[in-house]
Amino acid sequence: MARQPVIAPDSGILPEERQQRILAALRHDGRVVAAELSARFAVSEDSIRRDLRELAAQGLCKRVYGGALLPAATPTPLKQRRGEHSARKLMLARKAVSLVRPRQTLLIDAGTTNAAIAAALPMEAGLTVITNAPHIAQLLLDREGFAVLLIGGRIDASIGGTVGAQAVEQVRRLRADLCFPGACAIDVAHGLWGFDSEEALFKRAMIDASDEAVVVATDDKLGVVATHQVAELSRVQHLVVEHSADRATRSAFATHGVAVHRAEAAAD
Repeated sequence: MARQPVIAPDSGILPEERQQRILAALRHDGRVVAAELSARFAVSEDSIRRDLRELAAQGLCKRVYGGALLPAATPTPLKQRRGEHSARKLMLARKAVSLVRPRQTLLIDAGTTNAAIAAALPMEAGLTVITNAPHIAQLLLDREGFAVLLIGGRIDASIGGTVGAQAVEQVRRLRADLCFPGACAIDVAHGLWGFDSEEALFKRAMIDASDEAVVVATDDKLGVVATHQVAELSRVQHLVVEHSADRATRSAFATHGVAVHRAEAAAD
């Protein structure tokens, strides 16, 4: 008797159902690999790539070489973000500040999480802080013990800081021990991402001007991509994540040489 062919568990389903299962895998893992999906569904990689194109056209995934990633959420206005997840950002800030040493020069990007970092910096450490965010500069000026340098240029109200050629040129003439570039998204395969091209250029200049880069990211920014790549993951030395960040995600970044620092759990 002829042997029956081995049928993969997910084979024989309609393309629409296959796409829904691919989307479910994306939401669970943050990424999918075309070759693995081809084997799982017993269809050609061309069929999988067609599925991913259709999902990407709906804004449900971000296609990358060999597969797809979950896209980062659309950024919300700065004023709205200031009141969101304050307890979680405080825990991240406390962990991030533990990486700072006395008398260092810090480059701090705009953003609400970075504002929490600035507020958590010790006043007696003799720190010099360079920032493109007027709000962060004022916050530090209201405290004692900091030397503050504000980067000039065009202020983008949605970002809360200066961007553009003038700001980038000023950063290129500076040197810092640590930088804290705001994270719109970060993934293992492609590194740090931004939503705006000028913002991405500024973040890249920050990293170029610093000995080490510290990326502080809430859970929703891990394993996803945005529109403009800021830097490869090899340019990031430290990643500060929430207490709730899953072990697999933390291990994936650590395997690529990034020191992963897990914040304490936020109080209910």
